[in-house]
Amino acid sequence: MKRVGLLTSGGDAPGMNAAIRAVTRAAIYNGLEVIGFRRGYEGLLDGDVIPLSISSVGGIILRGGTMLRTARSDRFKKPEGIREGLRRLKEFDIDALVVIGGDGSFHGAYELHKLGFPVVGIPGTIDNDMAGTDCTIGFDTACNTALDCIEKLRDTASSHERLFIVEVMGRNAGFLALEAAVAAGAEFVLVPEIPFEMDTLCQKLHYAHERGKTHSLIIIAEGVMPAADLQSKLKDTGGYDARIIVLGHIQRGGNPSSFDAVLASRLGGGAIDALIRGDYGTMVGRISGKIVASPIQVAWEQKKDLDEDMLRLVDILGI
Repeated sequence: MKRVGLLTSGGDAPGMNAAIRAVTRAAIYNGLEVIGFRRGYEGLLDGDVIPLSISSVGGIILRGGTMLRTARSDRFKKPEGIREGLRRLKEFDIDALVVIGGDGSFHGAYELHKLGFPVVGIPGTIDNDMAGTDCTIGFDTACNTALDCIEKLRDTASSHERLFIVEVMGRNAGFLALEAAVAAGAEFVLVPEIPFEMDTLCQKLHYAHERGKTHSLIIIAEGVMPAADLQSKLKDTGGYDARIIVLGHIQRGGNPSSFDAVLASRLGGGAIDALIRGDYGTMVGRISGKIVASPIQVAWEQKKDLDEDMLRLVDILGI
């Protein structure tokens, strides 16, 4: 192995630049060249390449976003796109590919692996919805960003004695909503994994008001329903006049936390270690503090469960 390709794909996540830096420098340390593809699989198909060196990745470890940029590629989802991507990799004399992204990006890497091309994945998504790792790159930073916004809202909620609904990202997973709810001391959290009854929610709100609570916060994951829909249902069912805040893509921006910078650095180095060992078709993750390599399909084939103790804690502490 002489030359490694590298790309970031799908949604950006704080810490991706730290992973790019780690992959590049770990590869060079081991005598390998590194070629970056801009705009993910789209850039691979277009041949949009940039050589990566020790100096070109200097100063990016604490920078948000991704210097390689990112995109979603419908072309690469088709068999002819996969074959074209493989042709491009051979055209640029790439011996192995490191993919930083979520489970959709890993699906693309897996297709290349099935064609016999060496790949290793690094999990980068604020959703934290990938098995094979306790935490994905970007999740911790996104939680802290959400927490900062929620704390500012709590000041207003208390001053005006209001009910606020805060919608956070996470696709069809509730990890971000649950983490933010516990950290912010929210009274209620709604996640896609656990069905809820509107009447029960209204009863809890009524109980909180009866005992003199002047304000309440509901954190809802985007995969449950839009915050505006919940606002309407609360108005119709219990007569509650709630205000809504949709945090949206602000959660994907910003410089990575120290946790994400360290995690990304460790996973980047681990990806090169996996390639050198010949552990192809794998993803690197952090499990119980250790960097481990698992089959890449584990990311979507195994279910990653929410922490039931944390869900119970929201109910206990939100009384």
